[in-house]
Amino acid sequence: MKDNVGNFLLDKRINAVIPHVKGKLLDMCCGSNQLVKKYPGDGLGIDIEQWGNVDVIFEDASKLPFNDKTFDTITILASLNYIPNKLEALKEMNRILKDSGRLIVTMIPPKVSQIWHLFRDKWDSDHSELLMKNGQTYGLTERQVSELLTTAGYEVELNKKVMFRVNNLTIAKKTK
Repeated sequence: MKDNVGNFLLDKRINAVIPHVKGKLLDMCCGSNQLVKKYPGDGLGIDIEQWGNVDVIFEDASKLPFNDKTFDTITILASLNYIPNKLEALKEMNRILKDSGRLIVTMIPPKVSQIWHLFRDKWDSDHSELLMKNGQTYGLTERQVSELLTTAGYEVELNKKVMFRVNNLTIAKKTK
């Protein structure tokens, strides 16, 4: 059951995002790297753990191993809440994003995340190891995501409800 539900939700999320991806892609916290596999262009998936098919492992999202202005699109799918140093990480992503680049974030709100984790932890033994650590949160509101992006040097271009109107898709362009 867990694979079916997880794959279904991942496919829905990827299908909502992929039409907005342009040019060279960096998928942050890529998990099994499905977005990069499905994207027909040049892409790279990075994560803090090797979930299978991860292209690059990193330790700190605020210190990424890439040159300035390397990527056209950076995605963070359902995982910004797991990055402890969110603002510093978003500023670092701004550094490696091209001037015309865009950042795409999907996120569920905190209450939905808490309910999701409560149920998921019961049927997904692998997931129970991902208990919240310092700086991590159960989801983020649309407003919290927008405020973080604005502070980190982005301008929000689109906020849209996706995946049965439970997830928020935010697209922002680099301004600094």
